[in-house]
Amino acid sequence: MTPPTLRDVHHDGSARFVAPGPYELGGTVALRVLVPDLADGRDGVERLVLRSLRDGEPHLAPARRGARTAGGRWWHVDMRSTNPVMSYRFFLGGPDGAYRWLNAEGVHGRDTSDGADFLLRIDRSPPAWVADQVAYQVFPDRFARSSPDTVPPAWAVEAAWDEPVIGSGPGVERQWYGGDLDGVVARLDHVVELGAGVLYLTPVFEGRSNHRYDAVTFDRVDPALGGDDALRRLIAAAHERGLRVLGDLTTNHTGREHDWFLAAQADPGAPEAAFYRFRDHPGDYVSWLDVPSLPKLDHRSEELRARLYRGEGSVVARWIEAGLDGWRIDVANMTGRLGADDLAHEVAREIRATMHAVDPDAWLLAEHGHDAAADLTGDGWDGTMDYQGFTRPLWVWLNGGAPGAGAGAVEHGLHFLGLPVDIPVLGADEVTRTMREVHAAMPWAAFAASTMHLDSHDTPRFRTVAGGGVKGGVDLAGAGRDLHLLGLALQMTMPGVPSVFAGDEIGLTGTNGEHARTPFPWDRDAWDAATWEAYRTWVALRRDSVALRRGGLRWAHVGVDSLTFVREHAEQRLLVHVARADGEEVRLPLALLGGATPVVREGAATRIEGDAVVLPAVRGAHVWELALDEGWNETENAEEAP
Repeated sequence: MTPPTLRDVHHDGSARFVAPGPYELGGTVALRVLVPDLADGRDGVERLVLRSLRDGEPHLAPARRGARTAGGRWWHVDMRSTNPVMSYRFFLGGPDGAYRWLNAEGVHGRDTSDGADFLLRIDRSPPAWVADQVAYQVFPDRFARSSPDTVPPAWAVEAAWDEPVIGSGPGVERQWYGGDLDGVVARLDHVVELGAGVLYLTPVFEGRSNHRYDAVTFDRVDPALGGDDALRRLIAAAHERGLRVLGDLTTNHTGREHDWFLAAQADPGAPEAAFYRFRDHPGDYVSWLDVPSLPKLDHRSEELRARLYRGEGSVVARWIEAGLDGWRIDVANMTGRLGADDLAHEVAREIRATMHAVDPDAWLLAEHGHDAAADLTGDGWDGTMDYQGFTRPLWVWLNGGAPGAGAGAVEHGLHFLGLPVDIPVLGADEVTRTMREVHAAMPWAAFAASTMHLDSHDTPRFRTVAGGGVKGGVDLAGAGRDLHLLGLALQMTMPGVPSVFAGDEIGLTGTNGEHARTPFPWDRDAWDAATWEAYRTWVALRRDSVALRRGGLRWAHVGVDSLTFVREHAEQRLLVHVARADGEEVRLPLALLGGATPVVREGAATRIEGDAVVLPAVRGAHVWELALDEGWNETENAEEAP
């Protein structure tokens, strides 16, 4: 895959290039392609042909020339929507006689497989509100405590709010700080001040651990969190402030003290016995990753489906009716999968159908720690937690804790998200290659409805990855601040839904998922004020920029220490340039940009030299507004292709 440039022919799934839905099977979808001029000013393409798969057979349709825009021309073609997921790419016939194809990975001077074709879901799309959000993730036990008098559960070992977190070993799951849902209500103004629009709660059902992924029931909220009434109060208070609330449901397993599992062990003839996989009843059973406290659910059971997610009265339906605006599904990648059985797509489809019967605008997000593309083409999950296409690439580009990372950085020695190797340090060229490959394999709608994480409750804090300390607590020294904020800039300017894990915005550190779950320090004197202000600035920029929320993504330049891209919408175009180090000046053709006005910048400004825009050669994140020329909003033209 060659490095992308502004002269590459471009198409993506955003509204500038694919007519917005809803779509119908048997109908047509208007597609557009932007063809930049060649360096000598000639049209970059003389002939453009759509190749789409209809019932598995390639079909060709010639495109029509459209209006000219800054340094290029639009092309138009209609695609017939014969199947629920349409796969397509474009043949490019150039004036030089070159043989080229454009697919979701970019331009290729050779034949390609169908695996990286553009994908368009015809039968559905994510809720329209999702694209405009920034999510804020709260781990309830560690966010805020409404009363110092709350009695800890029988399983718990109480800890003072400022007591260090146990990062590993005995006692990790039993350490209890007493955060609760009324505590979250009391601190919702912080979420609003940050600028987030979605409150994502990790599980609230009663469990036997501080993380509650070992639910003992799905029928009630943990009394230690305030019970059902506290969740209702939180949902009401959030909605009053314009916040949506995303719940967290474990469909892959329960806790071993769950009502269903106790009934299953007590009687092999009970209906609940079919909810699990027993090798030798009652003590030998299949569990998640062989963790005995988390017995795995068997979705072959019709009764399990009815109780958990199929229709009225199910767990999924009940809590959407209670006011949740969607579900994040824990371990979605393993749900319904065991050996020869693969029911994952069926489960996702049924969860979505039940949710939408109650609330057609509910969001269904799947946890998936690696490449989720194969699970995103069907009519189930709206999107995924994009660890593979965003988190991992960001970590290897902005790893500030590796040996030789620079003055002030702390060498962390962290392993790379499940691999027994230290986090590597790679150039932006390799990083963007991963991003393009991962995102090419999923429909744009799924990409845009997936969450972008610098970190989460399951990973080390990004501030530590960036070189900001390994002891836990806030990095007040700011050792990892610069790289952390470059990651923030990318999180807030790339497609997808940014998700902030509570505490990232004030500089919290942590060496693993458990260690990262530090109780939130509400004394503002304990915050890294520079990080807090940067978060508010970048979140506000995203909130106020339609191109960042809903625009397409066109790569302009990729080096080793910098990456540059354009976010494009009918109403706005933005140029984003992020450099992790000084010394790599970037020159872009002025004719392809039209003009650039700084929106957010740190350090030097851009300058014009002859026919080029020269971007700063200093570390930092920069955003410029680009001009909308007369041809930018052209949608159709009668001029036919030759």
